Order: sequence, then structure tokens, then C-alpha cells
Amino acid sequence: MSLEAPSFSGTASDTTALHGDVRSPLVAVLLLTIAATFVGFFCILKLYAGESIMLWAWNHWLPNLNQEHGKLVIPISALLVWFHRKKIREAPKASSNWGLAFIAAGFLLVLLGTRAQQPRITMLAIPLILFGMVLFLWGVQVARIVAFPIGFLVFMIPVGALQQTSFRLQFLITGVVQALSALAGIKIEALGTTLRAVNGAWGFDIAEGCSGIRSLVAIIMLTAVYTHIFESVWWKKLVLLVFSIVFAVIANVGRIFTIILIAKAGHPELAGGIYHEYSGFISFPVALGAMLVCHKLLNLRRGRSTSHTVAQGASIR
Repeated sequence: MSLEAPSFSGTASDTTALHGDVRSPLVAVLLLTIAATFVGFFCILKLYAGESIMLWAWNHWLPNLNQEHGKLVIPISALLVWFHRKKIREAPKASSNWGLAFIAAGFLLVLLGTRAQQPRITMLAIPLILFGMVLFLWGVQVARIVAFPIGFLVFMIPVGALQQTSFRLQFLITGVVQALSALAGIKIEALGTTLRAVNGAWGFDIAEGCSGIRSLVAIIMLTAVYTHIFESVWWKKLVLLVFSIVFAVIANVGRIFTIILIAKAGHPELAGGIYHEYSGFISFPVALGAMLVCHKLLNLRRGRSTSHTVAQGASIR
């Protein structure tokens, strides 16, 4: 991806970078210093537990911590920038010194996170610094285009709260499945996060992996990318994001409930074996499909209005 260097016209209304061209020695040294400091602080210096911040993050992007999605965030962000490459090339470019304010704020977070020994705070500085560099180098228009891909990097920060969320989801799913089973005439007992038949013939534990937290995070990420590309109205983006979470939870509840149904039908080994292992490949597409249908319904009226306008234009001619 080739980006044109910004031009600095030096007009009174323009915020220019040091009143010079980006290729001038002073500006080049400043940018090189910022980039080197960025790499040094996040990839080289051992700021936390004898590791660099990015190495610490890599060691936390693990399935047992429900954080394996972190390894996909940087490639997805890079692909989104590549997706907008034409807009970036065609956007007017004029440097803005406001970028330095974002860079300064980012390094303040680095200082705070390092001082408090909180690597998550330090990682939160990454989007700020990158956005500031783009804003300083290429200006407001380019910064707006890459704002979402840069902001998407927040998903790579390991969040300890996912463990607590997973625990709460376990109990939520246990309660809902027990209620659905009662409505279907299936008598089961719930002990903690364990569901079992009253006669003790079979039982299943809603373990952490069955809580649906991984599919929940994945659907949130996919919905965020989808709405960024295909939806421009902010409130529709918010509605889709909220409903995608609801659909992901409902799909996982349905998955667990079908396991109970299969066990009740006399096939507990099948329910807790092959079906349990592969049913996730069904529930996730169902949740994703429900989100896509929801998006179509949100834009149904707009589609009708457009068709009506086209029809009116045709009748006038």
C-alpha cells in the first residue's frame, strides 16, 4: 500500500507539521523517533513480568483464557486498512499537529500503565499513538478512514473480565435450559452448572467452554467489522451489535437444549460426544445468519422507499 506524502501548504488556516515538508530532516527525525519509541516500548523493553508488552499479550492469547481471538485482531485491522486503500489514496492530505496531542496522550498511558504495572492500560495506548501518527502525517481525512481499523485493535487487549463473564453465562444457560426442559416436560435437576436427569441416567456439566463466551466474542468482532463495511447509520450499527449478542446467547442456549433432547431420547453418549463437539459449527452460523436477517429488516423500509422513488421517476418519464 503506497501512500502519498502529505503536502504542507503553510496557509493560515492549516495546521502544518513544523511548517515544513514531511521529508524535511527535522520532521523525518521526529517521525522516526516516535516510531522507534513505539516499537521499543511495546516490543523490546521488558516492562511487565520480565516480558515486553506484546510478548505478554501473545502469551495471554490462549484458548484456556478465552483470549485466542487476540491473534486475529492485528491481521483483521491490516486487512481493513487494505480494504480502504483506494479511499486513502484519493483522500486529501494535509498534516495536522493535533496528531501530536494523541501521541502525547498515548505515551502518558504508557507511563501510567508502566508505573502501575498494568499492561492492559499500556496496550490501550497503541490505538491512540497509531491514530496520532496518521493524523500528524496525513491529516484528518485519512485519519477518519482508518479510525475504525485502528480502534479495532482494542479487541487484542486481553480482558480478564471474560473469565467472570463466562462464569455468569454458565449459570444463565443452566437456568434457561432447565426452564425450557420443564416446558418440554423433561424433568432435570440443576446443581450449580450441572444438569442431570432426575433418575441419574445422564448428566452434563455446562463447563466454561460451553458457556458460549468464545462464540460471543467472535460474533461481536464480526458484527463490528460487518457494520463498519455495510452500514453507515450509527444507531443501526448499535442495534445490530446488541442483537448479535442476543442471537449468540440464544443460539448457544439452543445448542445445549438440543443436547438435553438427544440425551432424553436415549442417546446420552451421542449427545455428550460427537454432537457436543460439532454442534458449535451449527449454532454460530445460526447466530450470524440471524444478525444478517436483522440487518435486512432494519433496511427493509429504506429499500421500499428507494424502489418507490425509482418507480415514480420512471412514471414521470
